[in-house]
Amino acid sequence: MNQKNPLGLNSCFLDLDDPIELFKLWMDDAKKSEPNDPNAVSLATSNNNFPSVRMVLLKDFSQNGFIFYTNLNSQKGNELKENPKAAMCFHWKSLLRQIRINGVVTQVADDVADKYYNSRSYESRIGAWASKQSKELTSRDQLIDSIKEYKDKYNDENNVPRPSHWSGWILSAQSIEFWLDGDSRIHERLKYVKDRNGQWIKSLLSP
Repeated sequence: MNQKNPLGLNSCFLDLDDPIELFKLWMDDAKKSEPNDPNAVSLATSNNNFPSVRMVLLKDFSQNGFIFYTNLNSQKGNELKENPKAAMCFHWKSLLRQIRINGVVTQVADDVADKYYNSRSYESRIGAWASKQSKELTSRDQLIDSIKEYKDKYNDENNVPRPSHWSGWILSAQSIEFWLDGDSRIHERLKYVKDRNGQWIKSLLSP
């Protein structure tokens, strides 16, 4: 018989007032059970007309928010500049769990972006220069030629500057929902919403 927390939910929900603490524990579980990229997350953006969604990799998180990196001139980058509201959804099949996050994004500080960029492989740093993300290619060779061009330009693997068009975004959460698969689709859902004073208010949701 599954143990329950004080709210009557599965014990994996614990009984925490801070959803960031619970997120960390669930992410730690995912790192143990997911075969590939437990930090993969679907990111939804909108240009105030049509929404778009894609998978990105979460690179850091804290009480301040959830960080991912991209070309600022990509589709998502342009949409976030136009409409700085976004949603994330983590889904871990191995755990039958899901986390949904809604919030507002801001660009990370340059020193934060520099530190992460310099931790990437040489090939990835070159790729940030060579790829005009989301732009149409005349052929695959166009991209290969661009990679070669930037490898020639930045042939010192220890000295590849970060492009000004490549940086990170941090999503400051306004709501975070934790979801656990249930028998007969009677799922368990716990939602945290930040109030005007910055305090988290939690509630149970019907499946």
